[in-house]
Amino acid sequence: MHAPLNIQLIGQEVAIAWDDGAETYHPFEKLRAASPSASNIGERDILGNQYGGDGAKKFPGVQVLGWERVGNYALRFDFSDGHRTGLYSFDYLRRLAASA
Repeated sequence: MHAPLNIQLIGQEVAIAWDDGAETYHPFEKLRAASPSASNIGERDILGNQYGGDGAKKFPGVQVLGWERVGNYALRFDFSDGHRTGLYSFDYLRRLAASA
């Protein structure tokens, strides 16, 4: 697993420089829509039943106000719409950038 060395807000994107020399860029709106939080994707019980989650949608004008590193595996972003519960693992952030 690769870890971020530097994280910057550039224009309307989060730019991440990784320890393997790669750089990824995440537009604020797409990052918010891809939040892996329970409020966005829901939760499953022990039987596999899905509860909650309003699914991906558009978030025009949303801004990233800041971020926090969570352990040695994830980032948590603070969005201007008040959302701040999704933990974006480093691997998930790399996959998001690769699928863009």
